[in-house]
Amino acid sequence: MKIKIIYILFFILYLTFTGCSRKSNYVNNKQFPSKEGNKFTKQNIDLYDALISQYQEWKGTKYKYGGNSKKGIDCSAFVQRTFKDKLNIKIPRTTTLQSKIGKDVSKYNLKMGDLVFFKTNYKSKHVGIYLNEGKFMHASSKRGITISNLDNIYFSKHFWKIKRIID
Repeated sequence: MKIKIIYILFFILYLTFTGCSRKSNYVNNKQFPSKEGNKFTKQNIDLYDALISQYQEWKGTKYKYGGNSKKGIDCSAFVQRTFKDKLNIKIPRTTTLQSKIGKDVSKYNLKMGDLVFFKTNYKSKHVGIYLNEGKFMHASSKRGITISNLDNIYFSKHFWKIKRIID
């Protein structure tokens, strides 16, 4: 009986860990290819360093709808603060207004610093900042400031559009 329970527990653990290790559909299927490739210019390195610096400063900060501080922040406020604090670029406060500025970009031309937008339901929208290799940083309502993958089932299902603010 004990051995049977051990096998069942082992099987459950196996399913848990292997279920989280699937390969990226976007990167492997070239749906969101990385235009940066392995060529990092000085400008790309500076941009990446600025974005990661902001992430490190805010990592784990809790999500709070309408929030704009380390006590709690929402996705559009985090994007706005990142652009202002790290890139010296002023952008609007709300996701809706952020989705109306900049240049529309196809998913095949996605570049570091682009804003990635999601429609999470018929009224709600979400925004993050693309880093590279299918990853973006954002304020998650469940995990706070975090880095996620575009190929995540939730984000791929709700993907809406991309806007370029930085040329």
